[in-house]
Amino acid sequence: MTRALITGITGQDGSYLAEWLLEKGYEVHGVVRRSSTENFDRIAHLTGRIQLHQADLLDQLSLIDVLKRVQPIEVYNLAAMSFVPTSWQQPVLTGEFTAIGVTRMLEAIRLLDPKGIRFYQASSSEMFGKVQETPQKETTPFYPRSPYGVAKVYGHYLTVNYRESYGMFACSGILFNHESPRRGLEFVTRKITNAAARIKRGLSKELRLGNLDARRDWGFAGDYVQAMWLMLQHKEPDDFVVATGETHTVREAVETAFAHVDLDWKKYVVLDPALVRPAEVDLLIGDASKAERLLGWRPRVGFQELIRMMVDADLKLVERGSN
Repeated sequence: MTRALITGITGQDGSYLAEWLLEKGYEVHGVVRRSSTENFDRIAHLTGRIQLHQADLLDQLSLIDVLKRVQPIEVYNLAAMSFVPTSWQQPVLTGEFTAIGVTRMLEAIRLLDPKGIRFYQASSSEMFGKVQETPQKETTPFYPRSPYGVAKVYGHYLTVNYRESYGMFACSGILFNHESPRRGLEFVTRKITNAAARIKRGLSKELRLGNLDARRDWGFAGDYVQAMWLMLQHKEPDDFVVATGETHTVREAVETAFAHVDLDWKKYVVLDPALVRPAEVDLLIGDASKAERLLGWRPRVGFQELIRMMVDADLKLVERGSN
């Protein structure tokens, strides 16, 4: 039985990846941080099917220890300070987790089993930032526009460096925006769908947003974790863009969500300049033709279906009083 270790297993991507690996017959282990406010909601349904271990990307020895105990064949590094606006408020901590944390994990693998462990690094479309070409592909130059994006560039290039320097099977997935009902409420798509549900049920009166014209390539997280797995099954380690190849504005996401619950979004949305980023990323759209060609991967859930799925899930949460 193949053994996999996932950092960030309690997050959106980690929970979907754990489900996918279990379907494939894996023994799944996850890394969790010691915290006074642990949140296992996304993986509660997997209790008894996965094993959790305390370790921290800030602590090199804890990573070495968990690798020794688990002895995984595949390591998926999904943990990061992943909310872009927070990276301006906590740029140093973002660098420690999202950049240097990758170094610590790669070093732990290099010291223990550099030829036996296959490593996946969660890179990000935020690395493209102020885009240098459209659509963005694996060879597009990076121009990050946030401390988060800068940290992700570091982690990405370090993964390439360890692959080339030590012959490690190390891959980076440059994932464009991927959403789901498990997305955190701080992210704009979930903020929109949750607000639509709450307003529909009379629990909220407005939705405050920043830049409605920002364009993103949004896909379904459940589709994207399958691309992560496919990268580690490929015969050679490589880097891949994972995206839908379609772009939509924040305004379109709002329109779709509110239309799904028969509301006129213009009556409820308030533009708030305080929510505009210090340096905006205006347009992201990915070219995933390499992933389709070499991995056989393509997205299945479209934008409209994704937003409606999220609204429906939020309606159920609101009705249960869970949100």
